[in-house]
Amino acid sequence: MTSTNDVSAPASTRSPGRPLSPELSEQLVSVAVDILADEGWGRLNSDRVAARARAGKAGIYRRWPTMAALARHAVTGFALVRLPEDTGSLRGDLVALLTPWTRPLDREERAAASLVGAARHDADLRAGLETAVVEPLAAVLRELADRSTARGQAVPDHRLSLLSTLVQALWWERYTAFAVPLSEREVEELVDEVLLPVVDPSAAVGLSV
Repeated sequence: MTSTNDVSAPASTRSPGRPLSPELSEQLVSVAVDILADEGWGRLNSDRVAARARAGKAGIYRRWPTMAALARHAVTGFALVRLPEDTGSLRGDLVALLTPWTRPLDREERAAASLVGAARHDADLRAGLETAVVEPLAAVLRELADRSTARGQAVPDHRLSLLSTLVQALWWERYTAFAVPLSEREVEELVDEVLLPVVDPSAAVGLSV
């Protein structure tokens, strides 16, 4: 995933007329993300975006037909899932993947989190979160599994599928329910006692107290 560079709307949503200003498009997206992150999906509307951006509502709707389309466009520019550097073990890679869980949600994560509930009822929001979280998370876990296989510890496809399902569920749980960040020890325990046994039931690691 990369950050938003081309912030103009897809050609299919544009209306005829003079070219859209990339600068205004970027400003509108930034304002929308601020509202989502600080106030939530329920507070995102064209009046508030236009007022904060000091722009006309027509400029918004030339780019995105709905607020859901704007939110989708915004979150697809987020880098919410990052591939960790190779630590030399699957355990280390999983701990590194979850290291961000030891800090509060950042602005982009809060914006994405605000969409999780509403996405159940809106196709645009679901598609945005699919692109921003589900697809990159699956790709990262596949890469971690390939690394493990290259080290001599193969991860069967059915085990990788279970791992992906569990990590994705925990990802949404962090967005919606983790009021307090986890400690480094808690992240390690989560990997040792929950994730690794999914990959290999015989590989559970007991942590000493």
